[in-house]
Amino acid sequence: MASTASAAAPTTSSAARAEFTPMRPGDTGWRVRVLQSRLHQLELHSEVVTGRFDEETRAGVATFQRRRGWTADGVVDERTWSRIVALTTEPTPEALHNVYTPGPALLERGDTGMWVRQVQARLKQVRWFEGSVTGRYGRSTVKAVQGFQARRKIPVTGEVDRRTLSRLKEMTREPTRAELFNIVPAGPALDPRCVTGRAMCVDKTSRSLRWVVGGVVHRTVEVRFGSDELPTREGAFTVFRKSRDHVSSLYDTPMPFAMFFSGGQAVHYSPDFAANGYNGASHGCVNVRDRAAVAWLFDQVRLGDKVIVYRS
Repeated sequence: MASTASAAAPTTSSAARAEFTPMRPGDTGWRVRVLQSRLHQLELHSEVVTGRFDEETRAGVATFQRRRGWTADGVVDERTWSRIVALTTEPTPEALHNVYTPGPALLERGDTGMWVRQVQARLKQVRWFEGSVTGRYGRSTVKAVQGFQARRKIPVTGEVDRRTLSRLKEMTREPTRAELFNIVPAGPALDPRCVTGRAMCVDKTSRSLRWVVGGVVHRTVEVRFGSDELPTREGAFTVFRKSRDHVSSLYDTPMPFAMFFSGGQAVHYSPDFAANGYNGASHGCVNVRDRAAVAWLFDQVRLGDKVIVYRS
């Protein structure tokens, strides 16, 4: 009899293990909802649970596995699930149904300052706030926050708690100085790729180059481009080389203050452009007419800064 019992034990254990069905990308349902809520407790998932095993869920599971030296395939097998359960508590009905209670207010009506500007600028990015960014938390800001909260099923208080701020940050980027202080660029609209970071924004339509930092235009210069046979390439590039007293080895012509961004194409001063204006063209480079301006620009630009060539 003992032999029979001993033989039966592995069978029972195997059957128990077989009862666990792994959870994997593409799955839906209540089990996934519970998984997401437990991952949130471990700071591996947002607070919002959906019941859909999406990329965010897979990434959270894979991170959990990777931290333990396991195969990080993002699939919840029995070992992964048992460990997640051991490290978390049973999710509440409120958590499983995205029913929230307001947290302490970080910002509220009557507040002023840079944090308010940040919130207003971010709300403006997602089109909940209109008008100028003022840094004053007034009625229009309260209304914008309420709208944002209602759309995302956050308790509608009009106050910014940690949940509201986190959700807003997830949906937006760091505001530029231009956004924070309502600085409108001169001339045609900037390409969206120019409004963040540091960029030489080269507009073929207006034949201008604008040096933009944090969305603020610091300098505008006239430029000309290559011919139809040798066009200046359009797109997003970065400065990979600078040469103050460069001479073209291909055309044996001076290219002072050259800032290369695409192969042999560079932004540089052109004596011919200064002398003859638009009655001519480059060999594909971005020619600058004003020597003093391009010398100043050369000293500002760093390797890795963006060069955006486009048509407005």
